[in-house]
Amino acid sequence: MSGTSGSVSAAAAADAEYEILCDVQADGSSTPFVRHYTTSGTGTPAVSDTALDGTTAYTPTGSVVRCGVSPNPQIDSTAQRQPGAGSVAIAAGARSVTLLVFAGSPTVAIGGGSAVAFPAGSSGTWSVDQGGKNGERLQDAFVFTGVAGSDFLVLSTREL
Repeated sequence: MSGTSGSVSAAAAADAEYEILCDVQADGSSTPFVRHYTTSGTGTPAVSDTALDGTTAYTPTGSVVRCGVSPNPQIDSTAQRQPGAGSVAIAAGARSVTLLVFAGSPTVAIGGGSAVAFPAGSSGTWSVDQGGKNGERLQDAFVFTGVAGSDFLVLSTREL
């Protein structure tokens, strides 16, 4: 078999990407800005920051984080087991709520709505993925209610 061998060269292309970030101060206030990431045709990276208009130069003075996310949120967690008759209430504002049903068919009422039964062996989770000062949280309260013979566990997290 005959042929030739060699190499092929390709010129690297320039690339530009950006994302909106927040400059968070010690007092909790934040300023959104645009961070630009560019690479030249040689692959050399460069980063620059601008105001949201995309042209006015901006220099962060605090912690740079994704907007709506606290750099180090503190999370309070609870685990409450309810054997037999009784209820567990989770106030509005939680980041996550999980129900695990071991026996019986306890009910859950969300935000004052109609109660829905969860049979033994089932589970349910309600959650958000972004926390922080301006982050997401569940807007509704949850009330889990069991009758004689019920056994369930409610887990929750809440940002402090």
